[in-house]
Amino acid sequence: MTKEYLPAEWHKQLFVQLTWPHANTDWAPVLSDAIECFCNIAREIAKREHLVVVCQDIDQAKSDMQQHGVAFDNIQFLQCNTNDTWARDHAFITTINSSTVNLLDFQFNGWGMKFAANHDNMINKNIYPDVLALYQKHNIVATYENHLDFTFEGGSIESDENGTLMVTSSCLLSENRNDSLTQEVIEHRLMKFFNAERVIWINHSWLAGDDTDGHIDTVARFCSPTSIAYIKCDDKEDEHYEELKAMEEELKDLRTKDGKPYTLFALPFPDACYDEEGERLPATHANFLIMNGAVLVPTYNQPEKDAQAIKVLQEAFPDREIIGIDCRVLVIQHGSLHCSTMQYPAIA
Repeated sequence: MTKEYLPAEWHKQLFVQLTWPHANTDWAPVLSDAIECFCNIAREIAKREHLVVVCQDIDQAKSDMQQHGVAFDNIQFLQCNTNDTWARDHAFITTINSSTVNLLDFQFNGWGMKFAANHDNMINKNIYPDVLALYQKHNIVATYENHLDFTFEGGSIESDENGTLMVTSSCLLSENRNDSLTQEVIEHRLMKFFNAERVIWINHSWLAGDDTDGHIDTVARFCSPTSIAYIKCDDKEDEHYEELKAMEEELKDLRTKDGKPYTLFALPFPDACYDEEGERLPATHANFLIMNGAVLVPTYNQPEKDAQAIKVLQEAFPDREIIGIDCRVLVIQHGSLHCSTMQYPAIA
């Protein structure tokens, strides 16, 4: 039996979770647009792997999908009360070994108590029997691990599946998460939870309008154990230029476990997007989802930059289909494509 570890996102997946928008969420003013976007994501996932949809009202979610021509053949609906839709941050984080998956349930507190999360923080316990049954159907043993004494979100961690984790200091050291713990203690816990050999801390990760305090999945992503895709700002007049330039220098200085520089794939920085109040929104092409046979990339109706992002990611993932999904509505609520999904690994 091999040791337990946190698989990389490119590891073979058994299914992906979405948490469905409804009228009692912050999506209410743009609900029809949000549903259309979620349907577009659901359609592409269900073409390639099983999709689990957590929803407040199963009949309504099915109706939403029917209106947008999404077939149910590869979709399972689970009823559960929800505050919001950001599955990346309230879903299980799953580790595996050669024969078992371990479903780690962390505390989700609305990104440092910024938003209500009482229902979302209970989703994992409520759907665990169904997730367990899914794994059992494939003759895979699944166990539940309670880590509710530690506040942690799936968007705040990247794994290369080779013993290295990547996180941001702005998020993991922010107030109202685990502010009584030092960086040393947090790093020790991460290495213990995920059997990691080292943790890379990125110290520059700011995006205007980001409620997460700088999740790693908005700025820099492992594409393989030796490569990283990241957002690069070339506009010296942009408020992000200095911070993202500093992040780029950090990434250039990083070394793999073998002591070699990482291969870096620079993603274009989207032109500024604003909400109706004039607040800048955290649009980023780095918030992509790697899945079986494909990569889903958020786009923002910026043809040149969207096309460039797709081209860069095709270079980073030459064996996968790269599919753009219009996510302009998602950034209105300060998230994007990866934030709205959570993959569950298979035992290869």
